[in-house]
Amino acid sequence: MKIYEAKDYQEMSRKAANILSAQVILKPDCVLGLATGSTPIGTYDQLVEWYKKGDLDFSEVKTVNLDEYRGLTRDNDQSYYYFMHDHLFDRVNIKPENTNVPDGTEEDSDKECARYEKLIESMGGVDIQLLGLGHNGHIGFNEPAASFAQTTHCVDLTESTIEANKRFFASADDVPRQAYTMGIGTIMKAKKILLIVNGEAKADIVAKAFFGPVTPEVPASVLQLHNDVVIVGDSAALSKIPR
Repeated sequence: MKIYEAKDYQEMSRKAANILSAQVILKPDCVLGLATGSTPIGTYDQLVEWYKKGDLDFSEVKTVNLDEYRGLTRDNDQSYYYFMHDHLFDRVNIKPENTNVPDGTEEDSDKECARYEKLIESMGGVDIQLLGLGHNGHIGFNEPAASFAQTTHCVDLTESTIEANKRFFASADDVPRQAYTMGIGTIMKAKKILLIVNGEAKADIVAKAFFGPVTPEVPASVLQLHNDVVIVGDSAALSKIPR
């Protein structure tokens, strides 16, 4: 596990974008595993900036997203499909057919989860998976549990996750209660993992997840067992790790 410290959010975003862009340059037809939420927005903005300068070409890149709210249509501005198009896909030359997000409108959860898992396998797996880190240690929508979820599955969101996400909705009542998410096992199959984290509010969970015991009660702790993990965090988020 490598940890890179950035002085602030902007530098964290640039360092993360550097790692992702290197993957695209080295393997133009790579499979990028992508994340949503407020943390990666700066990273996506940086990738778009380099694309506009002619430094990056996404024409052969394929993507798979970590998760999607169950029940939201793609035109809903809080769906992760909408988020990805708004922040990245519609701003670069990636082919729409090469982008993949779980279908939140599929009511048959078993069918959708099996389809998505098979899709990732058919692409040869993920070359680099971008992750954020939830306040309770969740990655994707893999919440603290008694065991690690292996494959793509439908999850009931915890109250803390609903609370954290309600700022994006008109009210907490509008936040979906379920989501489709890659499982821990699916995430761990990625060849490389890039986790980005910022802010003092994440300092405790960073220390707990990466310097504490590996436990499904802290889902991100499983990343300690992966052989190629890079963490890029700002000084505030890394302030409580052992030196």
